Amino acid sequence: MEVLLRTFALVLVLEGILPFLVPERWRQTVIRLSQMSDRQVRSFGFGAIVLGVILFQCVVWVTG
Repeated sequence: MEVLLRTFALVLVLEGILPFLVPERWRQTVIRLSQMSDRQVRSFGFGAIVLGVILFQCVVWVTG
């Protein structure tokens, strides 16, 4: 449970970096995202999930 909470906290930190550093650019990106079709958003989300799983597995393999 502790690992899950730490992971969630790290996700929040990472998600907050771009709006903090470049708020205007982040806002433009969100506007563009809102104009995409559901299929495009789902494809992007699926790609992010696959990439995340691959990176996670690579870390597990490297660190043993």
